Amino acid sequence: MDRGTWGRSPSRHHHPPPELLVRVPTIAPAPNANVTAAPVVIVGGGFGGLYTALALANRKGHPPILLIEPQAHFLFLPLLFELLSGEVRRWEIAPRYDTLLAGKGVAWLQDRVSTIDCQTRTVHTQTGRALTYSRLVVATGARSQSFGIPGVDAHTIGFRSLQDVERLQQRIAQLKRRDRPLQRLAVVGAGATGVELACKLADCLAGAALVELVEQGSTLLPAAKAFNREQAKQALQRKDVRLRCNTQVMAVTADHLELQGPQGREQLAVDGVIWTAGLRFEAPPMVPLPQTDNRGRLRCDADLHLLSQPEVFALGDIAQIDGSDPLPITAQVAFQEAECLATNLMHSLAGEAQESFQFKDLGEMISLGIGEAAITGGGFTLAGPAAFQVRRLAYLARLPGKTQQLKAAAGWLGSAALAWQS
Repeated sequence: MDRGTWGRSPSRHHHPPPELLVRVPTIAPAPNANVTAAPVVIVGGGFGGLYTALALANRKGHPPILLIEPQAHFLFLPLLFELLSGEVRRWEIAPRYDTLLAGKGVAWLQDRVSTIDCQTRTVHTQTGRALTYSRLVVATGARSQSFGIPGVDAHTIGFRSLQDVERLQQRIAQLKRRDRPLQRLAVVGAGATGVELACKLADCLAGAALVELVEQGSTLLPAAKAFNREQAKQALQRKDVRLRCNTQVMAVTADHLELQGPQGREQLAVDGVIWTAGLRFEAPPMVPLPQTDNRGRLRCDADLHLLSQPEVFALGDIAQIDGSDPLPITAQVAFQEAECLATNLMHSLAGEAQESFQFKDLGEMISLGIGEAAITGGGFTLAGPAAFQVRRLAYLARLPGKTQQLKAAAGWLGSAALAWQS
């Protein structure tokens, strides 16, 4: 998610009737473009997919672009924590795709891809459409991973969708109304998402329930910058969040966690469990089968096209550049890959040499509760309320499209003015 930097699985919805699925803005032909050419089809409207579509649409002479995404709203995942705490509003971080893409030269199909035939360059959707492409981009991201642990799917809440936020807000309100002794919420996984969420929960609950952070490994935030990790430890201590490292979840029921820790087996009574312990990667079924790594990510060349499939590209969480160390699973990576990929799509269609992607680490930011954050990057460190404001401004500049940035900026300034007047 935020992953301590600039940053993703879609929740399942009932699909509307096929005649209501397409949100297609009028696409003006680009100068000298072949308007009869098959479109570039982008599967997945998260950071990688949406930002590739927008970047490609900004290229002169771009081809037709079709984005296939089943959800109605884009979700700016790094600010999902602030949505939970009420520090941002839903419309600010979850704009509709039809609003975002209106007049941008990108068509949006609200549908889900079922199979991809790379031999005929055809994408098949769940509603029965068969769509031909000139180039294909797979940007399906990641989903929560239960590791087959009993009860995880049935008895835990994730933190990757608007529906997850709503469920968690309802649970917080319920715990505050009941105000019973020894109420407890458990967050499983002390990576960036788990740590950020535990801090926000502690602030939102305001003592109405204990917050436990359960981590299988020996430390929290193992991949984080040292300064941010230390700030996170201090924030958890200030907020009385109990950190349980070297502790494995064996099972989850409706009212307890079964744990295996340093002192042996334990049953921990809980009033809710939020699962942030892992991710899985699943591209749509493809023919022929693509090459994947041991976690299911699509293996790509340095220019982001799939190995042995030069017309198919991937980016974001689902992509693994062959021969390179795995990149952080963050929105920052997807943003940078989107710009590179938009350029390479134009080069590929023109039969020109393509660029190798080079990731530039722009820093690491992590939310540490209401109005608090920590930042490491550019040779400086910052923590507390000032870091929170810098983080917010950085994300404001990354919201998709100038219109959304201006609307969100106006909303944030209005909220700040009201807070100052009160």
